[in-house]
Amino acid sequence: MALEVEASATPLNSFLKDFPSPLGPGEPLPWSSAGSGALSKAEVPGALAERARSLLDGRGVSPLLAASLIHAAVDEVLQTDLTEFEQQNVETEGEGDEERFTLLDGESLQRCFFNKLRDVCFEWQKQLPPLRPVKRFLLVSIHAIRNTRRKMEDRHVLLPEFNQLFGLSDDVDRAYFAVFDGHGGVDAANYSATHLHVNVGLHEDIVKNPAEALKCSFQKTDEMFLFKAKREKLRSGTTGVTALIVGNKLHIAWLGDSQIMLVQQGKAVTLMEPHKPEREDERARIETLGGCVTYMDCWRVNGTLGVSRAIGDICQKPYISGDADGESFELTGSEDYLLLACDGFFDVIKPYEGLSGKVQYLAHQGAQ
Repeated sequence: MALEVEASATPLNSFLKDFPSPLGPGEPLPWSSAGSGALSKAEVPGALAERARSLLDGRGVSPLLAASLIHAAVDEVLQTDLTEFEQQNVETEGEGDEERFTLLDGESLQRCFFNKLRDVCFEWQKQLPPLRPVKRFLLVSIHAIRNTRRKMEDRHVLLPEFNQLFGLSDDVDRAYFAVFDGHGGVDAANYSATHLHVNVGLHEDIVKNPAEALKCSFQKTDEMFLFKAKREKLRSGTTGVTALIVGNKLHIAWLGDSQIMLVQQGKAVTLMEPHKPEREDERARIETLGGCVTYMDCWRVNGTLGVSRAIGDICQKPYISGDADGESFELTGSEDYLLLACDGFFDVIKPYEGLSGKVQYLAHQGAQ
């Protein structure tokens, strides 16, 4: 235990050496100023947590310690009066009504948050509190390539320390994984990778009904991003597939054609059906709303998108739905691995081919 405390204290010492004093008003933030604009109140936890994660990860802080630090610092900010950061009221057109939203000064709020994070590091350097370790070790491999795109628009999230990030103190292990396949820009994928798991972790039913919490968080993230898209003139979208492991239960939820596959005792198990325009139920839903599904090198909604559900795509709502599907499964211990990937993978590797040498290599050796 003493070695663990010493190992945890070392990056804290380094962090405090790099930042010996709090940031004053107007001082530059210790991270990129990009994305430091106005925030809605709903965006605060995710935006702050993502900033801290990037900062701590770059300084060699272990994921367990980082998640615990982030939870403590974000919690302190959320308990303060945020009215001092209120910046402006934004007007958006609702369904026949004009709704007003208060935005917060993102730069000032992040400066305050950094000082809170520094204070927590200072206190924990003197006396490190007991850290709740992850009880179940999960071997995770990742691999991402841009392929022929001009820019990389896909994002992934690995969060075995889900409990620590959200201060969940029961005896149930939780881990979250996600893949987001962006289109029309990277904004929606970045946004989902920052906020969706936070919406899951802060959902009122995360303990009693994690499946519902996971599914509902897609809709909330979509609504949050659409508000941002309206005020910042964003047009991008993203599909997404998520897995939340809670004890011996696997909960999944998805939008679009990113997929998850389970390999169990050497056999591929199909867990879901992707949202594609050519599905009869999806075509009927779109046409009932007044849209159309046409074939232009592939089946497309209103002649544009090749998926029928996604976060974002403000110009194609409500035809492109933000309402996720979900499923839950019992884990027996006979599972080999889970595979989450975007459509670019499953367009080449079909589920029944998922046990090919390429996939086995990716699962066990080829990724980092």
